[in-house]
Amino acid sequence: MNILAIGAHFDDVELGCAGTLARHIAEGDNVYIYVVTLSGYSNQNKKIVRSNQVAKKEGLKAMKILGVKQLICGNFKTLNVEFDERLNKEIIKIVNSKKIDCIYTHWHGDIHHDHQSVSKATMHSARHVKKILMYRSNWYESPYQFKGNYYVDITKTWNLKKKAILCHKSELNRVGLKWLDFFYNEAKNAGQKMNVDLAEVFELVKYLK
Repeated sequence: MNILAIGAHFDDVELGCAGTLARHIAEGDNVYIYVVTLSGYSNQNKKIVRSNQVAKKEGLKAMKILGVKQLICGNFKTLNVEFDERLNKEIIKIVNSKKIDCIYTHWHGDIHHDHQSVSKATMHSARHVKKILMYRSNWYESPYQFKGNYYVDITKTWNLKKKAILCHKSELNRVGLKWLDFFYNEAKNAGQKMNVDLAEVFELVKYLK
């Protein structure tokens, strides 16, 4: 099976679905990751928080840990991603050229502008793909409810996810280990619902078996 995970920035896929992707790889599936933006950005005082070069370096290291061999890097500017034909065409090209069977993408209710745009573009551009699932890579509240209804046991792949997250030192310097704690607790809670140790949960858009 050909799997595509789409993230607006380097770190989104790692936070949202890295454990599941590691399982796909272990099971012999072809996993492609498309990171839409260059991923560097500055704060409100115009101080660089993460440069494009650092973001890519950290992302490549995380991909290596997960075993991802097929990374596609976009060149959109961070915090300026729009749901438009430029992005739509990029996703369509990947879906068609790689013959994608299943997609993991951002949850449409995420409050981050880039995440929302990527989610909308995925729904439009991958409308013929028979399996689409949405993940959360953000801990902020939204006026919408994430309807998690598809679970993947990541008990055996959590350590790979953890190591991949830890690669993003530039972001961890900003948030400390709160990222790791939050997503571990999310995995623990999701696992408890399914009677496993750790799980990732997705909102299912469609899934043809």
